[in-house]
Amino acid sequence: MSRLLLSLSETDANDALQNGSFDEVFLWKRSGRTSFAGVVDPHLSGLGAVNPRNVDLVRIALGVLAADRSVLRKARGSSWNARDFDLTVQVADPATWESHAEQLAHVVGFLSGDYWTFRFTQAPAAEKVGFPIEEQRYDRTVLLSGGADSAAGALLSAVELGEGHSQSLVSHYSSTSISPVQQGVAKAIAELVPGLQQVHHQFHLHRASKRLNGRSFRSEPSTRSRSFLFFALGLAVAERAGSTLWVAENGFASLNPPLGPDRRGSLSTHTTHPRFLRELAELVQNVGGHSRIENPFESLTKGEMFRRVADTVGINTASKFLSSTNSCSHTDARYSGAPVGSSCGVCFGCLVRRAAFIASGVPDVTTYLSDDPSGRYDKFVRQKSIAEPLRDFVHHGVRPRDVMTMSLPDDYAAQDALALLQRGVEELRGLF
Repeated sequence: MSRLLLSLSETDANDALQNGSFDEVFLWKRSGRTSFAGVVDPHLSGLGAVNPRNVDLVRIALGVLAADRSVLRKARGSSWNARDFDLTVQVADPATWESHAEQLAHVVGFLSGDYWTFRFTQAPAAEKVGFPIEEQRYDRTVLLSGGADSAAGALLSAVELGEGHSQSLVSHYSSTSISPVQQGVAKAIAELVPGLQQVHHQFHLHRASKRLNGRSFRSEPSTRSRSFLFFALGLAVAERAGSTLWVAENGFASLNPPLGPDRRGSLSTHTTHPRFLRELAELVQNVGGHSRIENPFESLTKGEMFRRVADTVGINTASKFLSSTNSCSHTDARYSGAPVGSSCGVCFGCLVRRAAFIASGVPDVTTYLSDDPSGRYDKFVRQKSIAEPLRDFVHHGVRPRDVMTMSLPDDYAAQDALALLQRGVEELRGLF
């Protein structure tokens, strides 16, 4: 078991380091000595007076992500999900969170594939009270990652709301290469729907590379808990906006059927799985936070989402808009000499995206490294490619017994999941 602490107090962090009671100690401060990079402070004061339970949720989610990144998984296969965490987080109301600690552990465990125990201690009050921020109400809050689905969702939301209405876009990034993509999508939506009032919140927040003692953290690359922090930030903004949080993700990717028997558990991500979204909303409601989460596209494939965009703004505009997004799972192509923000073309995200363009009839003008005629990225592409296991998956298809392993929520009919997954497989056949 790995014992970890997320502290908002430098004194408490120093005491924990000195007595050696934790394997890792994270300190979150807006400036000065801290374990995190970014400009977000642990009281979310830049947003105004956010519901304290939603502020706590962000602290917990950041602690989960830091722990997830700092404890290495086993090398490969389904043994990845063998980690055991005991995480202590400083929050505003320890008693409330302690009473729901088991529920929280269940939700986070489903997301990451690990075993979690949560403990809570009292967080220090904010040292300074900032200027009050005027209440701003928005009809909808939409997560905008920079990927094609979130961009499609944000655009379709804007068109549906229309002139005289408003939406708030929420982005989170750790790699600076994705920030311009998010900004470009937000700008494009504002130009396509000029009568809509829109605000874009970009949160730059991630674990730094150095521990408080100056030594380097270990870095686990397979983190599955990033979406938890993204959703927590989105719910904080939605609480201030007084609106529902839209999580725009196609249903095939949300169910994310494993490509083979060795790709279950944490190797098959649950970042937008319908069960995770429903159980997260229930948890936040139980602790008294703002909890309204909806994925309006959970019954659609990616190609069907692309088709909706084309039907709404026209094929040429859809092609330009969707091709400007980034769905690639890999941000390390720059180490192979590729431009920052490149798309490999052969990871799961890129392959499902390419199939969606084909199925929807929308021209794909994305530049993929796998299509580079010079061959300079061939080694990188070979290392990242899942084309062969995906081809095998498409060949075998999805069977009813596969659906039974997907932990569907009670209100999600197995036959609906099967039909959706089979449509997704048909889209993928267009690649092979």
